[in-house]
Amino acid sequence: MDTGTHFVFGLGLGGLAMVDPVIADPTYGPVAVLIGTIAGSNAPDLDGLLRFKSNADYIKNHRGLSHSFPAIVGWAALITALVSLAFRSIPWWHIGMWVLLAVVVHVVVDLFNSYGTQAYRPVSKQWVAWNIIHIFDPFIFAAHLVAILLWISGFAAPQAIFPVLYGLLALYYGWRTLVHRRLSDRIPRLDPERKPGDRYTLLPTLSHHRWNVVRTSSDCTYGMGEWDKGKLKWIDVMKCDDHPAIEASKQHKDVQAFLSVTPFPCGHVKQQTWGYEVRWVDVRYRYRKQYPFVSVVLMDLNMNPLQSYVGWLSEDRLEKRLRMNTY
Repeated sequence: MDTGTHFVFGLGLGGLAMVDPVIADPTYGPVAVLIGTIAGSNAPDLDGLLRFKSNADYIKNHRGLSHSFPAIVGWAALITALVSLAFRSIPWWHIGMWVLLAVVVHVVVDLFNSYGTQAYRPVSKQWVAWNIIHIFDPFIFAAHLVAILLWISGFAAPQAIFPVLYGLLALYYGWRTLVHRRLSDRIPRLDPERKPGDRYTLLPTLSHHRWNVVRTSSDCTYGMGEWDKGKLKWIDVMKCDDHPAIEASKQHKDVQAFLSVTPFPCGHVKQQTWGYEVRWVDVRYRYRKQYPFVSVVLMDLNMNPLQSYVGWLSEDRLEKRLRMNTY
């Protein structure tokens, strides 16, 4: 999820912790647990600091080891230790229980969106994305805001508000999962262009009624469409190139980082007077007829790299950046 949603989850879980009498009764109990749950809800995303090293390092590692089994325990232990040192009158295991819950919730809700995580490390380095909840879900965010406002206004006790909130959200996640599963079974049967071997992936959007659809064909062709209010419509078709420059680009660290995180890469080659422009796009992310998550490598005629980029950019900004840094 986005940073704002993780933050309100931290506040909400701090409110839920008030059902624990050991947390609710002491003078500093609510303060201690709020610090712990907010920190726990955001700690796994500290790998965002890798942006300062390079885009490739950030993209390759974001939601990787920091969201794994060992990291969950490590984050919870570190935050619990720091909070317990500051609030010695509160038993550390009570703080630790809620901090651990906050870290676990962070990782679990990230599994529900399209980017996914490497939550199964070290058992597996596979990226796991359930494609059920958009990275920013208005209902989840708004429900937290309402609950938090009811709490701070004194309208109701947190012991009453937050169990209801998380019971409601559990039902919401279950409903979205059921809808996703049913549509995943239904859509292939409704596609008149379906060919043997085609695979379909549903991706969530901000709307509850609209889903993006990616059709993957065995001939290296992707179909991008949408399911909106009971109708399937194809918007774009992309055929991936087969060229020696494509294979050569895979040796570059920016492309390797890109390929390590996307299950839907498509490479294109454009020959120039000075060499080749190889552009990889992630077909999951289509915005205003563009694919903003890209990796681009410029190579000379001998396929030696001249310049590269990986990350999120508009078409205009990408072209400007490459022109500025190539020569």
